[in-house]
Amino acid sequence: MAVNAALGRFLPSSATKPATIHKAMHYSLFAGGKRMRPALCLAAAAACGGKEQEAMPLACAVECIHTYSLIHDDLPAMDNDDYRRGKLTNHKVFGEGIAVLAGDALLTQAFEIAAKCRSWPRYSHQDIILELAKASGSLQLIAGQVADLEGEGKKISVSQLKYIHERKTSALLCCAVRLGGMSANCTAVQLKALTDFGYNVGLAFQIIDDILDVTQTSEQLGKTAGKDTAAQKATYPAIIGLEKSRRIATQLTERAFAALKIFGGKAVALEALATYLLQRDK
Repeated sequence: MAVNAALGRFLPSSATKPATIHKAMHYSLFAGGKRMRPALCLAAAAACGGKEQEAMPLACAVECIHTYSLIHDDLPAMDNDDYRRGKLTNHKVFGEGIAVLAGDALLTQAFEIAAKCRSWPRYSHQDIILELAKASGSLQLIAGQVADLEGEGKKISVSQLKYIHERKTSALLCCAVRLGGMSANCTAVQLKALTDFGYNVGLAFQIIDDILDVTQTSEQLGKTAGKDTAAQKATYPAIIGLEKSRRIATQLTERAFAALKIFGGKAVALEALATYLLQRDK
């Protein structure tokens, strides 16, 4: 797969000293994820008439940030999970200290990758770095994780849960499609459409994750099923029920499709990815 090959080029080899940290980084980054965020980035570039090789560094940068967030999310101090993508989580293999550092290193690696890529007529290097920084910072990705932790064992409203999902999941998905568009030097109108698409798909993605946590087995999920319920985490099914959760996910996906109309027939890949995300609970 092109994304895996590119990630392999961007990262130090697992034998590079200190080997332990690079092995830990490779372990989680190549643990068999679906590469949904890179795929969205590349598909967004294609919708705007861009080239894969221009978007690839940004796709890889987003995947490094995503993987860092998963390593930290699985830690005992956070979600305390033993399995991710059907394999032991990073801290179960390398210990908590190395897992923390592996996540830190992947986050830093993302900015190194982005710093080496080119700029575009409408989007400066600063724009690209800011896009990544904002999506992964204390107002977005980290904000969602904080709110998620603080909401455990408490009754929270749907609006509070939406705040968590917008930041913990939707922000980075939205960043991925925006960066894809930027790599194709997209227009402001195209970037707005991609933003609307990414936002709605991101929310739908997380709601369906909530649904799958209560409807599928650990084997099907590749991670421990029922963790959200056990941890007394607020989820859409817990607050509004399964059927209403499915309806909201469907509505969000329909809005995502509507945002792509301006691309005509050039957004086929983005539409296919959105369809795949919605049908995971079928």
